Amino acid sequence: MGIKEVIETINRMQVAGVIERYAIGGAVAATFYLEPVATLDVDVFVEFHTEPGSQMISPEHIFRYLRDRGCEMEGEHVVIAGWPIQFLPASSALVQEALAKAVEKDVDGTPARVFTAEHLAAIALETGRAKDKARVLQFIEADAIDLDRVQEILTRHGLAGAWEQFERQFLK
Repeated sequence: MGIKEVIETINRMQVAGVIERYAIGGAVAATFYLEPVATLDVDVFVEFHTEPGSQMISPEHIFRYLRDRGCEMEGEHVVIAGWPIQFLPASSALVQEALAKAVEKDVDGTPARVFTAEHLAAIALETGRAKDKARVLQFIEADAIDLDRVQEILTRHGLAGAWEQFERQFLK
């Protein structure tokens, strides 16, 4: 099945108040700016809030909503329209900013909120895995990011050193 059904479900969750704002990140988000790559799941970033009367943050209301609509759990994923989905918290200031600045993209007539290419690159540099650095190189080679904007984001989040290291390692 296509990603459109996943996005329609997530949009319905937002309308129903199950989640507030969301944005797609990770490899699936990168495909809005780059050539598609193989990925195992869809990363959906959301704001988690404490349940009324509780001190704990729990995604249980998300999973309950989806289970009630026939979705199944597979480990840490919930399967929507055949796609394993991970609902992730906006756990750092950088990811919170990426969520707030997400842009709307069209998926076969369905709106989807997606991290900007510059935020995806900044998050990849923050994460620092080899595959993330390779993705940043893809963004640069495809001229899909504004490098000045990436550097502004990194500086704002105390990650200018990550950019300098990346430049030394890959661009010089």
